[in-house]
Amino acid sequence: MPSLLALTDTQIGTWVASFMLPLFRVAAVLMTMPIFGTTLVPARVRLYFSLAITVVIAPSLPPMPEVHALDLSALLLIAEQIIIGAMLGMSLQLFFQAFVIAGQIVSIQMGMGFASMVDPTNGVSVAVIGQFFTMLVTLLFLAMNGHLVVFEVLVESFTTLPVGSGVDVGQLWELVGRFGWVLGAGLLLVLPAVTALLVVSVAFGVMTRAAPQLNMFSIGIPLTLVLGMVILWMTLGDMLNQFPPLAAEALQLMRRMVRAH
Repeated sequence: MPSLLALTDTQIGTWVASFMLPLFRVAAVLMTMPIFGTTLVPARVRLYFSLAITVVIAPSLPPMPEVHALDLSALLLIAEQIIIGAMLGMSLQLFFQAFVIAGQIVSIQMGMGFASMVDPTNGVSVAVIGQFFTMLVTLLFLAMNGHLVVFEVLVESFTTLPVGSGVDVGQLWELVGRFGWVLGAGLLLVLPAVTALLVVSVAFGVMTRAAPQLNMFSIGIPLTLVLGMVILWMTLGDMLNQFPPLAAEALQLMRRMVRAH
């Protein structure tokens, strides 16, 4: 009778580590990044997608450390992978939220702050212009293959930040903080529209002072909405031209994060 295949604990631990540890990092990225990490994508689909990506990239990854399932070191390695993946996803999330906040500022300035709708990606009520900017940025990001660059950075992270190499979380958090300039840059994109709407509001204030008999509530609000839509249409082309360099810089910051030791 042929003998059964004998497997040692070391072999089983190596096989499990070569698949399970990368899976936690990949899943953490997909659970926190925009587009894939939203409520529009069911958690089960994200899990299946994480499994598929891990199966594809596992053969090309560096050797994983030996893991004992009931050891505290295994839990620490799992926590390390979740932290790295979550920070990568959060950094990209900050970039997307810059345009959401910019859209909300424009909505309030043009008098459409009361026109809110449920954001299906985050499950909260946002201004209509903010939701429009969210869909626009998502389509632009997918059109320039930004999601493929994110997956490339994720695979590269297993070489620059190997599993069990001891990640400096403070340095990673500092790099995440550098995305603050991306937030400021996103707000600067709508500065011309906000400035023009501010001039319109000041003009209406002067008209109200000069002719108090005019009912500016019945005239000013509709006219501000119309002028706001026109100003937004005129400045939208410049915002679209500025999006690719901002997205490229945000992705470059993600690449620097995975090179932090």
